[in-house]
Amino acid sequence: MPEHRIVSVLCRIEPGCLGPDGREHIEAFCALAQQAMKHFAADVVTWTLVPRYDKTLPEMEYSVANKSLSRAQVIQYFNTLGQDVDTFEETFNDKLTAFINLYLARK
Repeated sequence: MPEHRIVSVLCRIEPGCLGPDGREHIEAFCALAQQAMKHFAADVVTWTLVPRYDKTLPEMEYSVANKSLSRAQVIQYFNTLGQDVDTFEETFNDKLTAFINLYLARK
């Protein structure tokens, strides 16, 4: 897919998902998760995983060429790829949950 058509996904991860001391680990976790997820749907999206310190910001944001996409635009974009955005997000969340569990098991 042409570079200008790749969707950038910013995913903010709650420190609490790493337990009561998650705030101490979230930066390192996001860096590891970024590496672990970079190949997931790499033909369609690029990922940026960061801590979610501000709960007023959305958990996920989509953009193309630094222009934010509305939810309707994201749905339309994934439909043109023959994919369902909800299924895509669910699969991502399942992978992220598995990585969180792996991280916590090693902590």
